Amino acid sequence: MVIKNVSLETVCGITSTLPDNPYMEFAFAGKSNVGKSSLINGLMNRKSLARTSAQPGKTQTINFYNVNDALYLVDLPGYGYAKANEEVKAKWGKMIENYLHKSKQLKAVFLLIDIRHAPSGNDKLMYEWILKQGFEPIIIATKLDKINRSQIQKNVKMIKEGLKVVKGTIVIPYSAQTKQGRDEIYELLNSYLETAEGVADESE
Repeated sequence: MVIKNVSLETVCGITSTLPDNPYMEFAFAGKSNVGKSSLINGLMNRKSLARTSAQPGKTQTINFYNVNDALYLVDLPGYGYAKANEEVKAKWGKMIENYLHKSKQLKAVFLLIDIRHAPSGNDKLMYEWILKQGFEPIIIATKLDKINRSQIQKNVKMIKEGLKVVKGTIVIPYSAQTKQGRDEIYELLNSYLETAEGVADESE
C-alpha cells in the first residue's frame, strides 16, 4: 500500500453523531499505553498525525483518518486508564460500543495487546465485547522491539491463550521502531479493498 494522502477527517465525542462515511473503516482498540497512536502513525507513514502522548488516556474521542480517499483508520479511545473516573470510563465504553454496533462501513477491528505481558482483564473484556458485536478481532502484538526475538513465539502463545482466541485468529507482532509487522497489516487492508473492488466490478 502506497500512502498518498491522509487527513484527520472527523472527530466524534461522546455526544457526536457518527459520520456516514463513503469508504470502509478499520478500527483500532487497545488500552491507553499500548502504542495505538504510534501504530496508526506508522501505518499512515506520518510522524505525529495521530497524537501520541506521555500522558495515557488522552484519546477521548473516536478519530477518523481518511487514507488515500479509499479507507478510514479509526482510532478508538484507549481503555483501562486508571486516572479516569468511573463515569468517564462508562461514557467511553458506551461510545465504543455504539460505534462497533452502528457503523455501516466497519470491516475489521484490530485489538492491540502489549506483547510483553499477558492480556489484562480489560483486554479480555474488550476481546469478548468485539466478538459479541460480530467481529473477530485481528490481534496486533505491540512493543515487539522491547523483547528478544527468541521470546516472540512464546509471548504470542501467551496472548492467544490469555484471550482464548477463536481458532484461526490472526496475531501480528508489531514494532513502532522498525515497523516490522506493517506490511502484514497493509496486506490485510489491501485484501479488503480488493474484495470490495471485485464485488463492485461484478455489480456493474
